[in-house]
Amino acid sequence: MSVMKKILSTVAVAATFAAGTAQAEDVRIALVVKALGIGFFEAAAKGAEQAAEELGDVEIIYTGPTDTTAEGQIEVINALIAQNVDAIAVSANDTDALVPALKKAMQRGITVISWDSGVAPEGRQLHLTPSSNPLIGNMIIKLAADHLPEGGDVAVLSATTTSTNQNVWIEEMNKVLPNYDGINVVATVYGDDLADKSYREATGLMQSYPDLDAIIAPTSVGIVAAAQAVVDAGKVGQVNVTGLGLPSEMAGAIESGASQSFAIWNPIDLGYSAAMLAYELSKNGVEAGPGAEIPMGRMGTLTLDENSEGAMADPFVYDASNIDEFKGIF
Repeated sequence: MSVMKKILSTVAVAATFAAGTAQAEDVRIALVVKALGIGFFEAAAKGAEQAAEELGDVEIIYTGPTDTTAEGQIEVINALIAQNVDAIAVSANDTDALVPALKKAMQRGITVISWDSGVAPEGRQLHLTPSSNPLIGNMIIKLAADHLPEGGDVAVLSATTTSTNQNVWIEEMNKVLPNYDGINVVATVYGDDLADKSYREATGLMQSYPDLDAIIAPTSVGIVAAAQAVVDAGKVGQVNVTGLGLPSEMAGAIESGASQSFAIWNPIDLGYSAAMLAYELSKNGVEAGPGAEIPMGRMGTLTLDENSEGAMADPFVYDASNIDEFKGIF
């Protein structure tokens, strides 16, 4: 081998070694989802990759079981412990069942956070909720009020009378109602998260309140059914349907004009925030605990409550300007 070839070989080996060292020093963050093949979580993975690109020294391992079981997630977590990843960020299929495996991960020095769907406090360092009850309560009334500058009559179509989250959101909505001049809530009805019952309840609202301006449905089943009821009643442009829904299911309602806008969390932002938080705890030694404020890159700062939980942001608003971008995702 010539001297020149020897030098080139040495340089190549050194470069390979340097690249390998750099790779070894990457913070390996495992994004563990409820199940693979779900659009919402694939969008979250895109967000996590955006965070990795921004940070520069992060490798995202996107993984999860093939079905939404705790057993499947425990298997995945145990495999990640064996790989000695730096951080696990999990959207849990079961609040309590994952705790022993995640405790084992933390005992091995692995950072553990939950996001989207939480783990019991003893099984993680913090939990990232997509939004908070007060933020959701304010958003659902704001979505109606934004299209009623002179005020108007609105009604609520909820899920069941015992649905905890729905009831809390409606309670929070009523707290901020005085902030929206001229908006009157004339009725609250329940569709039990059944499409046909929700449709009948929405139809009944329009018959009972002929001057109704908006139906607020803080349920993905109810909002679709209400929009269809408005179309069938010939009241597009008269009654606006809004609340919480999925872009894939609400694209038709936006297109028909039955809904001007609606909201739900943005999974891309959620995956991005989860990766950022995992990095701060794992690489920068940030400690999670009540009152802690932890940076989340472009999403600002997460402030933790007494349970080491924090809300990412206001629900994300979808309308004619962005529905096409998201309807194929989830």
